[in-house]
Amino acid sequence: MSDLTLAGPTLREIEEARGRVAKVARVTPMESSQFLADVLGSPVYLKCENLQRTGSYKIRGAYNRLTQLSDDEKARGVVAASAGNHAQGVALAARELGIKATIFMPVGVALPKLQATRHYGADVVLSGHNVEQALLAAGEFSASTGAVFIPPFDHADVVAGQGTLGLEILEQVPDVDTVIVPIGGGGLISGVASALAQMAEVTGRRVRVIGVQAANAAPYALSLTRGELTGVDAQPTIADGIAVARPGILNFEIVKKTVDEVVTVGDDDTARAMLVMLERAKLVVEAAGAVGVAAVLTEQVRDLGTTVIVLSGGNIDPLMMERIISRGLVAAERYLKLRVMLPDRPGQLTRVSEILSDANANVVEVLHTRHGRGLQISEVELELSVETRGPDHVEDVLQRLRDAGFTPNVDF
Repeated sequence: MSDLTLAGPTLREIEEARGRVAKVARVTPMESSQFLADVLGSPVYLKCENLQRTGSYKIRGAYNRLTQLSDDEKARGVVAASAGNHAQGVALAARELGIKATIFMPVGVALPKLQATRHYGADVVLSGHNVEQALLAAGEFSASTGAVFIPPFDHADVVAGQGTLGLEILEQVPDVDTVIVPIGGGGLISGVASALAQMAEVTGRRVRVIGVQAANAAPYALSLTRGELTGVDAQPTIADGIAVARPGILNFEIVKKTVDEVVTVGDDDTARAMLVMLERAKLVVEAAGAVGVAAVLTEQVRDLGTTVIVLSGGNIDPLMMERIISRGLVAAERYLKLRVMLPDRPGQLTRVSEILSDANANVVEVLHTRHGRGLQISEVELELSVETRGPDHVEDVLQRLRDAGFTPNVDF
């Protein structure tokens, strides 16, 4: 990154990037959400980059960066490291420009992401057990072959490409007051915030920008508090697309000047947000792309006026989606696990089943055992997994069991 500067892209550079990016990227839909508007108390729109080509905004920055390579650099090929969205963005951009691309991905990367990256024409090398190890391998490959390394966020051309999203937002929602953006390394938010801030100088109308990070990997929240770029020990999170331990150098400088606030959300709230997007908006959104919705649902942001939430991506392994939906149901108290001690005599299981049926609670799993710890010789333990309709319904189910003389123990 020898050409890295601390000056972000100018508005003219972002506008020029838009002309280039338009050749491969869609102008994604802007959908209104009455459900989130009711929560926030003001109009809410969803910028659907989950419907972008490759399934995320990454194609914007990747394509803009690759178009700026010299003929000699293009001939040497490009290399990148990613577990998903950046890999696909670089692979597609390289294919469109006739450039050879090599992508390093961690061993064990989700099969759909691996297949998609190969489908776009890249040579995929599985290396290391996480993105950091894949990045090291990509750097070594670049040094030994001369292939140009394409960073995921820490480059002015990448930032300018992502900034094209900010220009689209202003055109689609001219009266926008606040934009909420997921943050990983900072490429997206630094591009969007830079575009909005520079457009404000032209129009005289300022737009507030709020960033959202996963609580288990939130280096921007800490760095902004300390006033200096600071790394964190990132912990596992379902929002793996924004699980970054250290902000980008260029990105942090831009964020300091242009972003109004950064908040964090937990995995349970993110899972619930993904479930809301599925049910209310009919949109598949990956965990990293749903953190802005989670921030609204948890009321970490408020008094925002007309608000745009960027849904940054929709690439998610179906098996992971199944697990996250289950987690979201639990977080929304629509999936109840409870244990009930019963006298060991005929008819008790039937009694419990009738109570749940009368309460319109759907039993999905039952475990009936005499061998649990703490059980008396005359007792059995009944463990139930039950689908419910939310907190009020949960309390109704539990109260009916109590009224019948049972003592349910709850494990949400």
